[in-house]
Amino acid sequence: MTAIQEHSATAKVWDQQSVWSRSADQLKKSVEGARTASLALGIAAAVLGTAAAQTMGWSPTVGTVLAFAAACAAGAVPVVAQRGGPGRLNDWTRLRAVSEALKAEVYTCLAGVGPYRATADTGALLAERSRAYRGDGGDLVRYTAEVTAKVRPLPPVTDIDSYVEHRLRRQIDSYYRPKARWMTRRLRVVGWIEAVLGGVGAVLAAAAGAFSIGWLAGWVAVAASVSVAVIAHAVAQRYAYQQLEFMRTAEELERLLERWEADDVRTPERAEALVAECEHVISIQNEAWMIRWTVG
Repeated sequence: MTAIQEHSATAKVWDQQSVWSRSADQLKKSVEGARTASLALGIAAAVLGTAAAQTMGWSPTVGTVLAFAAACAAGAVPVVAQRGGPGRLNDWTRLRAVSEALKAEVYTCLAGVGPYRATADTGALLAERSRAYRGDGGDLVRYTAEVTAKVRPLPPVTDIDSYVEHRLRRQIDSYYRPKARWMTRRLRVVGWIEAVLGGVGAVLAAAAGAFSIGWLAGWVAVAASVSVAVIAHAVAQRYAYQQLEFMRTAEELERLLERWEADDVRTPERAEALVAECEHVISIQNEAWMIRWTVG
């Protein structure tokens, strides 16, 4: 196989990786959207139900409309939640697993290590291995059938040094550390919401008791219900766990980078070990948080 043919074969697998990655992103967005919609509908049902009970006395028409809206919101929750159910979560994790396996394979091929170190026909070997990965997810083609690859060049990796620069460093600086900071911000927002709702509930309860305002008691329960729903949503999204995993993985990759930079004897065998360890750390992180997404 000529250099042009090898480049074409590698680019084809890189495009296939893009298709699987975008398919996984779309499915994950759908799952997250379903969970967020379920949260909003649950909150709406609680608010509208309380409002209906308290307005029924002075305006039966308004109360009835609010009660109907509350019932609709409550009834829609399980319907919407199905789009974020275990089956779709399992499909998403498998799509992402194939995508990440293809990405690791392309980087390993471009770096010229692993099975690609001992063969002259790297393009053919990469195509063969990519077919095996895609074959494992053959039943998922319904998600990839209408997805096109994002136009992008191959990673500028040609050896171990460029691998370190464009794979190892980039994963640390452009993915894992920013993701950890993002999850930290989300956890902070959830904490603020919990504190605000807790404060509102306490004030309402105090006012209801001190001033004998009976209708406020119903809103105390609403504040508590919304707080519980928001916390449950954060738990389901695994914000705390993902933050920990992103930070841990960044530290692991930093350790590999520091060890490589301090190594004065950079043999092909050590270069191969570095790539293998780096891809292993990334794959373990991916597997860990995807599994946590699919279990309670």
